[in-house]
Amino acid sequence: MTDPTSQRFRRVLDHIDRHLDGDLSLHALADVAAYSRHHFHRRFAALTGVPVHRYVQLTRFKRAAWQAAFRSDVSLLEIALDAGYDSAEAFSRAFRQRLGQSPSAFREAPDWRVWAIAWRELDDVRRFHMPETHRMDDVRIVDFPATAVARLSHVGPPERVGESIRRFIAWRKAHGLSPAKSATWNVLYNDPDTTPPEDYRIDLCVSCIEPPGEGEGEGVDAALLEGGRCAVLRHKGSDALLGDAIRFLYGDWLSVSGEEPRDAPLFLQRIAFFPDVPEHEAITDIFLPLSPQR
Repeated sequence: MTDPTSQRFRRVLDHIDRHLDGDLSLHALADVAAYSRHHFHRRFAALTGVPVHRYVQLTRFKRAAWQAAFRSDVSLLEIALDAGYDSAEAFSRAFRQRLGQSPSAFREAPDWRVWAIAWRELDDVRRFHMPETHRMDDVRIVDFPATAVARLSHVGPPERVGESIRRFIAWRKAHGLSPAKSATWNVLYNDPDTTPPEDYRIDLCVSCIEPPGEGEGEGVDAALLEGGRCAVLRHKGSDALLGDAIRFLYGDWLSVSGEEPRDAPLFLQRIAFFPDVPEHEAITDIFLPLSPQR
């Protein structure tokens, strides 16, 4: 979406993200696009490949499903009502249709294989119509200080990362390490698109000066994020587009900068999280370790 008409429709996508609890009727969205109400729905579908009512419905449902999965302190009824469903029963029907389980069954024992493909339709719209463009001067070089963390390592199929995330969230809550108080990090050891599922690894980390002792923490141990020079690129938006930002760093930026990557894994700092913020407002800082300056 680069032409003026496409930019107007990107504004609609942004507006939907920001106002999931508001009026997202066809007339309201046509006004946001400054487009004829008679033709808006056809133009939206032609540009995105998804009817506007379905896009709104799926976006609301995705937020609700993520809350059900990762916000155990929020009741399922509250989640259902916030998503625009009239009752828990209506929400349950929608949940079963897309994820094959009731919300309560999912909270008890999620089917992560279904979860991994449930959002492709929305992710494709964001990937092609809400891309974030990066420039060389978006990248800054910092001297990253060695940082003590508590770490839970996920090793295995990428589609089961959600299971590890739930365990890590529960552990953090039990130890009073909320994102508001303690920084959240991910260490990326390999590319899920090119790595055999059994070899895929990602570390879920939280800044923690005194991690739990040995035998405590349900698989959480003490670790250190290695200090040193790093290139940092801020990514704003869906994780569906995170790979594009990483490819920009490795492809465009490294080619022009003359820098060399250090023998250390890429890592991320999670600044603002979906579903706590609209998905296109999620913020992730990408750290690419660099060789010492020559």
